[in-house]
Amino acid sequence: MSGLDNALVIIAVVALVVVRHLSAERVSGDRRWWAPPAVLLFIALREPELVDPDHEIASVVLLCVELLVGVAAGAGWAWTMRIWRAEDGSVWSRGTKATVLVWIAGLGLRAALYGTAVLLDVDQGTPTLMAALAATLLVRRGLLARRAAGIPAPCREPVVGVALRPEWKDRL
Repeated sequence: MSGLDNALVIIAVVALVVVRHLSAERVSGDRRWWAPPAVLLFIALREPELVDPDHEIASVVLLCVELLVGVAAGAGWAWTMRIWRAEDGSVWSRGTKATVLVWIAGLGLRAALYGTAVLLDVDQGTPTLMAALAATLLVRRGLLARRAAGIPAPCREPVVGVALRPEWKDRL
């Protein structure tokens, strides 16, 4: 595909992900939430193009910064999501306006890192993007799972035997 085609596909995928996370989405109770990002990270680390052999130091520094941006974006993404437990006990999340700002900031930082790599003549290929995406998803899913586990289950039985204050009896 040409550069324009790649850019259009990237914009479409980003728009789809942002729209999807701005609508309510069920948080899975799956204990293996870490598996898909871990597989993505494993694939990225196996690729020989992860580090540019002609500019090893600059390439490793840019990769580390990209991973840090991915971790920060994942944490920001998870902490800006609204999360709640429905009456049936399922946990739901939805992005907020702050989530969109985190997305925009993350994309801006990644674009700046890519521009820096171009200026330094460092080849950053798909493995770098996959590793950063894996870090983002791993942190996001981990924090959402942790937040979901901390939400108390809804009370299904009425509370019996609780004394009411005398002034409350008149209101009932």
